[in-house]
Amino acid sequence: MRINEYLHYLNTNHVLYDAVRKAEQEGNLLMDEAQRAARYLRVDFERGGIHLSADKLDRVNQLNIEISQLCREFNENISIDPGSVDIFPLSRIPKSLHHLLKPIYRSTSVLSKESLRPRDTMKEKGFQITTDPHTLSSVLQWASDDEVRKMVYVQGNSVPHANLGVLDKLIAARHELAQIMGCRSYAEFAVKPNMASSPAVVMSFLHEISKMVQPKADEEFKKIRDFKRERCGIKCGDLEPWDEVYYTAMMKSSTYNLDSSVVASYFPLIQCIEGLKVLVESLFGATFHSIPLAPGESWHDDVLKLSLHHPEEGDLGYLYLDLYSRKGKYPGCAHFAIKGGRRISETDYQLPVVALVCNFSGSQNPSTVRLNHWELETLFHEFGHALHSLLSRTDYQHFSGTRVVLDLAETPSNLFEYFAWDYRVLKTFARHYSTGEIIPEKLVESMQGARKMFAATELQRQIFYALIDQTLFGEQQVPPRDTSSIVADLKRQHTCWKHVEGTHWQTRFNHLLNYGAGYYSYLYAKCFAATMWQKLCREDPLSLSTGTALRKGLLQHGGAREADSLLNGLVGEGILRYCDGGIVPDITSLCEEMKLGEGF
Repeated sequence: MRINEYLHYLNTNHVLYDAVRKAEQEGNLLMDEAQRAARYLRVDFERGGIHLSADKLDRVNQLNIEISQLCREFNENISIDPGSVDIFPLSRIPKSLHHLLKPIYRSTSVLSKESLRPRDTMKEKGFQITTDPHTLSSVLQWASDDEVRKMVYVQGNSVPHANLGVLDKLIAARHELAQIMGCRSYAEFAVKPNMASSPAVVMSFLHEISKMVQPKADEEFKKIRDFKRERCGIKCGDLEPWDEVYYTAMMKSSTYNLDSSVVASYFPLIQCIEGLKVLVESLFGATFHSIPLAPGESWHDDVLKLSLHHPEEGDLGYLYLDLYSRKGKYPGCAHFAIKGGRRISETDYQLPVVALVCNFSGSQNPSTVRLNHWELETLFHEFGHALHSLLSRTDYQHFSGTRVVLDLAETPSNLFEYFAWDYRVLKTFARHYSTGEIIPEKLVESMQGARKMFAATELQRQIFYALIDQTLFGEQQVPPRDTSSIVADLKRQHTCWKHVEGTHWQTRFNHLLNYGAGYYSYLYAKCFAATMWQKLCREDPLSLSTGTALRKGLLQHGGAREADSLLNGLVGEGILRYCDGGIVPDITSLCEEMKLGEGF
């Protein structure tokens, strides 16, 4: 039996559903976590439609299969059709980008001076730019030719065209599913179990934070525009979407004299892993130890296995590290829970097992791989997820680690990003790959300054993404609106940047698949993490007392307690607000950090 068929069998098994309902209704479950587990299991069954009539349940199952197929098709189209642009002559492309691009040739005629007639042909060399996100970002940052940047921006944001139809079908299928389940929209169906509880609460929060960030984002936009005019003269025209990455990178570099290769020289990957070990020992008094892999246990020779050990509690869990890029590997960076923690008996506990998978590229020799700082931040982010799983001590796997409400799930990972920016943490492991010199504090201060230069613009972008997600999966008009017109309207309303007609950026935004109507959770996490850092960690980020508070107050509970109870218990008042039947983050700490609003 295939895994999907087996899950379908479990989710539609009335014997199991009736047993769970009976356990919940009879009230014989003595422990709070057991009662909570029964309630959540019953809700999970019902979100699969088990309580519906046979014909409706059949349709729900068909829609879930269709949704799964559409999501797979959406991702496949992104992979199959990254788009490309041919550029001639090759002199229009800086040499630093040549290794990313494919050389191409075209025949050109050479004119005779006497007759002005074609006398001969020659091959002119150029480059084909594949507009996948990584290459697109690099070209937009380094290509000084405005027309080249425009061409790759337009192409990269106009593929894959096939996903316009796939997205329309996905929206329609999710909407029909939600309506069968008694909801007005898929956003309502998706948000209902979360802290926010309703799309209205989410949209209220997004509009509030959008309004708060607008003045600072406008100010940043004007600085970029003025910088462009200084460089190009008044004839250069307006600031265009393909200008942002190029000019902001130039402004950061000129203001703080930053060189990404110099920064990376202090972050050999091996040292960064040691940094994670130092962090865990300082915060939690636990140590990672390399342990041998059993025959057939590993999926690749690159994989390392570590045990997390506490001197008093023994082994806490196991972590697989698979950090190097290779052909055919899962793209991006992610944390995977292989086995959740659970209580087996009064004396025995099933230890959690997790994998941290990244795609750090560089030399064929892993010992020489060095990270850019954004890669280090990503490593710390995913490590926050891993620690949430490893330090969890729930009775039931259903609540283990990151198995929490969606709008809390990204909070530990966002919090651990702060550690990657703090000099007191960085100096414990960031050493030059050849000299062993500890990273200079002035360099870290420059990195922090560059990070803050356009922070409001970046926050505004994330709000825009969340608004797209909520709107596309919100209540539907009849006939449905074109998704590109929705994106264009939201961009004009909530950002300073133009929408380029004919582009459809949303067809590559695969967060619409796994975070459908849930992308706002990243912004919840950003606000919660800002408050935690400010109130709990900033004073002494490497103290055992800080780590104990995090572990006892948040990480060990997984999803076994209500999210608002955990957050209030961890930092007290000032981390969340109750709003129209839902919960939203208090944005004060984030506003103070980013100097948003009055008084800053």
